[in-house]
Amino acid sequence: MNKVLVINGPNLNLLGTREPEIYGKHTLANIESITLKLLKKNQILCTVEWFQSNSESEIVDKIQSLMGDNVDLLVINPGAYSHTSVAILDALKSISIAKIEVHLSHTLKREEFRHKKLTALGCDAVIEGLGPVGYFTAISSQEYKKKFTK
Repeated sequence: MNKVLVINGPNLNLLGTREPEIYGKHTLANIESITLKLLKKNQILCTVEWFQSNSESEIVDKIQSLMGDNVDLLVINPGAYSHTSVAILDALKSISIAKIEVHLSHTLKREEFRHKKLTALGCDAVIEGLGPVGYFTAISSQEYKKKFTK
């Protein structure tokens, strides 16, 4: 794997201060650092680009920009848009690269409206409830998938 794009949706810029009892005390910058350190420690070589937006249209535009781009994996935490955004779902379905949805919390143990993830229908897998390690798990899963499916 060479290039990974990580998209983080609304309110994830507030990590560390927003509901730390649910999302933990790590900021988004901390999560990026943890992920990169774990990738290096496990000798998973790739370039990771991080993008965060509170705007649904900016997220859709970023996903659509991957058409024909040289990205091997999209990791997306659409935040609350996971439960509501047909636009992001349609954008995810429009690209043919590997896509993994990540959630910091275990959404099935939360409010009922969080149990349904529209955007997950456009992804190959969903990883949730692992906190910051979920991002590393998503990226590394593709590397190990290559090794074990040969």
